Amino acid sequence: MEKVNGKNILGINGAGRIGKLTLWNHILNKHFGGIVVNVGRGVGKNLEALLHNIENDSTYGSLSRFLYGHSGKKCEIRIIDSEKNLVEIDGMPVQFLQQARNPRDINWPEHNVRLVVDCTGAFLDPTLPADHAKGSLRGHLEAGAEKVIASAPFKIKDSTQKMPADASMMVYGINHLDFDARKHHIISAASCTTTGLSHMIRPLLETPETSTILTASMSTIHASTSTQSILDSVPSSGTSDLRKSRSVFNNIIITSTGAAKALEKILPEVQKIGFMADSVRIPTNTASLIILNITFHSPINDIGEPVVTREFLNQIYLQAANGPLAGMLEFSEKQNVSADMIGRRAAVVIEGVETHTRTGFMALNPDLLRSFGVELTQDIMIPVCHAKIFGWYDNEFGSYVNMLGKLTTYVDMKM
Repeated sequence: MEKVNGKNILGINGAGRIGKLTLWNHILNKHFGGIVVNVGRGVGKNLEALLHNIENDSTYGSLSRFLYGHSGKKCEIRIIDSEKNLVEIDGMPVQFLQQARNPRDINWPEHNVRLVVDCTGAFLDPTLPADHAKGSLRGHLEAGAEKVIASAPFKIKDSTQKMPADASMMVYGINHLDFDARKHHIISAASCTTTGLSHMIRPLLETPETSTILTASMSTIHASTSTQSILDSVPSSGTSDLRKSRSVFNNIIITSTGAAKALEKILPEVQKIGFMADSVRIPTNTASLIILNITFHSPINDIGEPVVTREFLNQIYLQAANGPLAGMLEFSEKQNVSADMIGRRAAVVIEGVETHTRTGFMALNPDLLRSFGVELTQDIMIPVCHAKIFGWYDNEFGSYVNMLGKLTTYVDMKM
């Protein structure tokens, strides 16, 4: 595929949930001149079967509705060369590759692709060599790509290995400006939950009154994903989380999340906080909710009242939504439900009506302080504020793929 009007060609590896929606996102934004999608296998009986899957979605509706709402305008999909699987979607040339499963076997230079977004979820260890038997992210680089972005957090399986110098985890709007084209060749766009959570935490860290965080925990009430079982199934050998093998249709399922650990990579300031995280899967298609519980050392004003209140926290988020995080963080005073968030193009939407705070006093008695060499005759009362903050995010297109798309565009512009 040749460049169109001087615009670069984007490579996408994988056409699953995130791969397809990434294609939709870049067809919508048209930053790239064309897209090459490596499906890695046959789909149905012919090219039309693949296009049927690309054109329709059970969560977001048809591609025409996605692009043009209910205006009645249709998204034109035209086959240019059926032998080469070359089509035109809404005026953008898109070519589908179906031969290679291993990234090192995809000839990206043949299609003028320099930047690849790997959406398979299968290649997440940046320490694995390009010739690893099961494939690796570095395989894309050996195959001729210059940069690769993984649409999931890195997972280094060998605990003795450290993060390579040319790899970095980034969230657009949080630390994407750290991207160095001379240094970074393998990038992780983290996860949907880390993306939403980092946008909730950053405004608090940047506000003096809330920057002293003592402890924090979060639960994500998360929509189901394709890694779960439709019906009860037998767990794979060595599986530790038996609940993921239970039916996604019938259950609320407690599971784990790596969002807190990944957050430390995105916002290093969080490393000093005792941050805990868990996930509760529920039987919905998309749109999830972060419930953030956080404890601050709370200042007291001149009349003895706590500074950190519900109104104070909501004002922080309102200012962020109208300022540095505009378009990435939204503040809502409405009573929302998850369906209201489907397709919402913000990393996180703060549910302001549910923000709550309680401030109490922690007593440090003289006996305790004496063990640290401090001599006092009476208790010291330390004000402590506990806050509960709710943040919505569309874990598929709206929050995650939208932020992934912005990061991809930024990387392309800096290459």
